[in-house]
Amino acid sequence: MQQFSVVISGFDHYDGIEVNPSYEVPRILSQQGVDGLDGVELSISTVSLPVSFSKAWPLLSRTIEETKPDIVVATGLKRAARGILLERCATNIMDSSRPDVDNTAPSLVPIAPGRPAAYWTRLPLRAILGEFTHDSIPATLSSDAGTFVCNSLFYNLLNWASAQDKVLAGFVSLPVVNEEPHPKRGLPMDQLVQACGDVVRESVKYYMRPSSESILIA
Repeated sequence: MQQFSVVISGFDHYDGIEVNPSYEVPRILSQQGVDGLDGVELSISTVSLPVSFSKAWPLLSRTIEETKPDIVVATGLKRAARGILLERCATNIMDSSRPDVDNTAPSLVPIAPGRPAAYWTRLPLRAILGEFTHDSIPATLSSDAGTFVCNSLFYNLLNWASAQDKVLAGFVSLPVVNEEPHPKRGLPMDQLVQACGDVVRESVKYYMRPSSESILIA
C-alpha cells in the first residue's frame, strides 16, 4: 500500500459570497475521500486561509511543514467563472486596486524580489482536463491567477515547490456554487467536490507514473 499525503487549501471568506466553495469543497473532500486509487492510502489535510497578502502563505507553509505533503492543491474563488479554471502560471507580482482583509493594496510590488518572474504549475493539467471531460465538468485553462492574493499564494507555493525533490503543487480556481439546473455561471456543490477529487486522483496517478504528456502549460 503506497501512502500519499495531500494538502488542499481554501480561503475563509469572500465579501458577498454566502457559500464559499473554496472553504467548503476541501472540507467535504477530506471527509468523503477520493475513490479510484487502488493500492493507495490517501491522507488529506485541509487549511482555510485569510484573503491576506501577508498571512495566507505563512499559514499554508506551516501546514505543509507539519504534514510533509506529496501534493498541494490550493483553491480560490473566481466569481464570474462558468466552470473550473486550472491555473497554468503564477507571476511574481502583487498589484491590486482593492484591499485585502488587512486593508493592504500593493501596487506593482514583487512577491519575492530576486526570484523568477513566473513559475508554471506542477499539476498534470492535460490528465485532469481529460477526467473533467469524462465527468462532464465544465472547465478551462487559465493563463494566470491574476495579481491579487490567489496569485500571491500560488507563486509562493511554487517558489517553495521548486526547491523540493518531488512535490506536485498547483492552483485551481472554483466558480460560485449554483444549484440551478444547467447554470450559466457556477456549478452545483457535488460537481465542485467531484472536480477537486479528480484533481487529486490524477495528481496521485501522475506522481506514481510521471509522463510529460500529462503536463499541459500552454
